[in-house]
Amino acid sequence: MNRRNNLCNASECKSTHIRKNGKKKGKQNHICVECGRQFINEYAPQRGYSESIKRDCLKMYVNGMGLRGIERVKGVHHTTVMNWVKQVGKLLPDVYDPEVIPEVGELDELQTYVKKKTDKIWLWTAVDHFKPGILGWVLGDHSAKTFEPLWDKVSAWKCYFYVTDGWSVYPMFIPDGDQIISKTYMTRVEGENTRLRHYLARLHRKTLCYSKCEEMLKHSIKLLIHYLKFDDIPMTGAFIP
Repeated sequence: MNRRNNLCNASECKSTHIRKNGKKKGKQNHICVECGRQFINEYAPQRGYSESIKRDCLKMYVNGMGLRGIERVKGVHHTTVMNWVKQVGKLLPDVYDPEVIPEVGELDELQTYVKKKTDKIWLWTAVDHFKPGILGWVLGDHSAKTFEPLWDKVSAWKCYFYVTDGWSVYPMFIPDGDQIISKTYMTRVEGENTRLRHYLARLHRKTLCYSKCEEMLKHSIKLLIHYLKFDDIPMTGAFIP
């Protein structure tokens, strides 16, 4: 044994007077003559996947591959990848503050579903007309109650005007004269929503992948928004040992 392992590992003893004391599960057991503590110096390596495998799986996930597709390619069970998505998603913010306060905001809704196609859910998104990236989003039904928390963030921008598709909820919040209803000027927000559908398998229009719960959808969106903004998968401290 090396010098480090030639010590009793009891918190207070640290004696060097130790002896071999048989084997446990094929590994050499030792006993401390001073305090009587028994211990094994060499433990099996920690089980689990490497950070590289985790990063590869999550990168595949935010590049359009479904959980079972990743399982077929990487040999990692789909529920394991799903847990990694949840673990990272819980540590990420919903959105990132804009570097420059938008002068013109765009608002839109992306429809998807949870469990079955009759259980519709809407992803409301807000962007800066002149800069890429989603600056705010909320998930829920198509009502004013769902949109309200998003508007609380967007209204703080105090844009000159907001471009929408004319959904009846918007006039309840946007002051008269500040809303422009025009698909022509919604290219930015529609482009961002198209990217979400392109990069996340569960948002594809024609796919076998779908969300079984709203929580998983939220974590997936947060992970994808981070990836699209930073072109990276966050790993440090993200996984529970």
